[in-house]
Amino acid sequence: MLTLALAKGRLQETTLARLEQAGIVLPPEQPDSRRLVLNDVRGEYRFLLVKPGDVPIYVEHGIAQAGVCGRDVLLEQEPDVYEPLDLGFGCCRLVVAGFPDMPWREANHLSKLRVATKYPRITQRHFQARATPVEIIPLSGSVELAPVLGLADCIVDIVETGRTLAENGLAVLEDIAPVSARCIVNRAAFHLARHQVTRLLEQLAPPA
Repeated sequence: MLTLALAKGRLQETTLARLEQAGIVLPPEQPDSRRLVLNDVRGEYRFLLVKPGDVPIYVEHGIAQAGVCGRDVLLEQEPDVYEPLDLGFGCCRLVVAGFPDMPWREANHLSKLRVATKYPRITQRHFQARATPVEIIPLSGSVELAPVLGLADCIVDIVETGRTLAENGLAVLEDIAPVSARCIVNRAAFHLARHQVTRLLEQLAPPA
């Protein structure tokens, strides 16, 4: 039996739909239950439903042989796993956003730019590459509020439609990276369970 760690929340429904298209089906009652460990109807797969940021941890440590999470999580954590498949859904962008008239590119490099984000490592690397000193303000909730309330000059976050930004008077100032759902694989499992893993990747691959 192959164990997969799946991200709860934004990607869960689409991930389960892709699995079903691949013939990997959960019993009807299981997705709606509060159980965090589920089995498919054929008994070939076990699924761990965990927070998105925990998916790479379970996979890297071998508790799950494979997993599905967003590329934003992988860029933030840089886990020691294989990333063989872009699933082609959950597409959005990782961006710098703030007020449209903010002269952030011309910011005085003697003072730090205050950036609110759920992605402190990505943010640090991005602005370090631009030689811009930053004060990172880690937030776990709605980061769009930070510039509106004066907590930060700008934010780094994922954006899908941009509607939430617009409703708060913000706009995308710079793209950092495209984001989509990725299938990741434990390095040892990629070799020890190659047949099962290869079959899974073939089943989950987006239609040509």
